[in-house]
Amino acid sequence: MTTGRHSAAELDPSLDDYDLAAALVREAGQLALLMRMGGLQGERKTSVSDVVTAADHAAEAYVLEQLRRCRPDDGILGEEGSAVAGSSGRTWVIDPVDGTYNFLHGSTYWCSAIALKQSQPVPDGVPSDDADVILGAIYQPELDKLWIGGEGRRATLNDEPIAGPSAAALAELGAATYIHPTWLADPRAAMPWHAAAVSAAALRMFGSGSCDLGRVADGELGCWFQHSCPEWDWLPGKAIVRAAGGDTDVVRVNGLDWFLAGGPTAVRELRAALTSVPQFA
Repeated sequence: MTTGRHSAAELDPSLDDYDLAAALVREAGQLALLMRMGGLQGERKTSVSDVVTAADHAAEAYVLEQLRRCRPDDGILGEEGSAVAGSSGRTWVIDPVDGTYNFLHGSTYWCSAIALKQSQPVPDGVPSDDADVILGAIYQPELDKLWIGGEGRRATLNDEPIAGPSAAALAELGAATYIHPTWLADPRAAMPWHAAAVSAAALRMFGSGSCDLGRVADGELGCWFQHSCPEWDWLPGKAIVRAAGGDTDVVRVNGLDWFLAGGPTAVRELRAALTSVPQFA
């Protein structure tokens, strides 16, 4: 595929799902990086920190094209609007550039991410964004870091097995998180977020959930929590954390779904902290 003067590889349909996912995030990430080097402007989506660039669109278009050729029976869902109904019962979930605000401002803390999930009805009371996920792949181009893992493969970082999340208690761990400043004025979000935040040893807020979740999986970050995550921000990292031996959970507090990842002890204690606040009618 060619987008302007930038090109990305046409992938082999015979690749297995893991190798295909790895190739897709590598190519998408490199394409976005090349386009940033050529100069980009951002467009506001919902706020000054929620932006999209031509690189987001081009990287997603590349992944869409390759998947439609390599996996024609599978569904596709992309952050920037891709939506293909498949017949296989499987759906690829694409985040072409996660951390676009970082990406646009020259930070290295952004990535391309993809997940493959089972497309099946979600039971009543279960958040739709907590679907069963088969595999996830996350690629951080400027650091050349590729996390991958899933139901059929132990999580790795650049093909090396990773130790997995810490088993320590939440009070001994640094927690990665994100909350938009406007939500801090809303007690529905601010109260549970504060309860979880003060339970950790330290806080980190870097601006790319998938980069965070890769680092939870490999033990660099202790645990992670965030509310209202769309599937493309959650499923790639969820698959990798679980494939590394970690735990994930989703809990609803005051009408908001909170997504949690880390070792079993940290996830259990995050859930307890979030649900300890008063519940609004």
